[in-house]
Amino acid sequence: MTRLETLQNNLLATFGESISLKLALNELTLEVPAKDWIDTCTALRDNALLGFDTCIDLCGVDYSAWGAPTFAYQPGLHPQRFAIVVHLLSVRHNWRLRIRVFVPNDEFPVLPTLVDVWPAVNWFEREAFDLYGVVFDGHPDLRRILTDYGFIGYPFRKDFPLSGNVEMRYDTEQQRVIYQPVTIEPREITPRIVREESYGTGR
Repeated sequence: MTRLETLQNNLLATFGESISLKLALNELTLEVPAKDWIDTCTALRDNALLGFDTCIDLCGVDYSAWGAPTFAYQPGLHPQRFAIVVHLLSVRHNWRLRIRVFVPNDEFPVLPTLVDVWPAVNWFEREAFDLYGVVFDGHPDLRRILTDYGFIGYPFRKDFPLSGNVEMRYDTEQQRVIYQPVTIEPREITPRIVREESYGTGR
């Protein structure tokens, strides 16, 4: 039995056959309901059969345009617009697991913090808050971490404009950095396609 099969069996033994567990590309993904987020993550850490003592990454996902030609959220493709994905490592067993949770309430996405389960998620959760606007309830210091002070909006959301909403520059008269509305004209860039009858024939 491979290590991955052992992990799969241990997850089924711990959480039961009804869990949402997918195996693809030699990786296991466990989908966790938001209401069970903390309890499941704590069990993943504390259960000796699993032993996920380290969180190596946490990130946000915006499923707005998933499988659709527009940026409008398509109900039915996924239960919610936003998800949080966590990558775990068990040093003891030398195996990894991806877990995903869909965040309730697309308008104001809130999820309990995992800081008490894996303290290493502190900055990861701040990043997901900064870029996607997911609020981690109970986080000890939920501030923006990558964008500037006073930044408005969440730049990794699919509906955030590519050029942003404001630009900054140094004003020599005021001798400080100032913000002003974006001066770039919004446009759709379409690649220019050149077709020649003899293209690829060597003539």
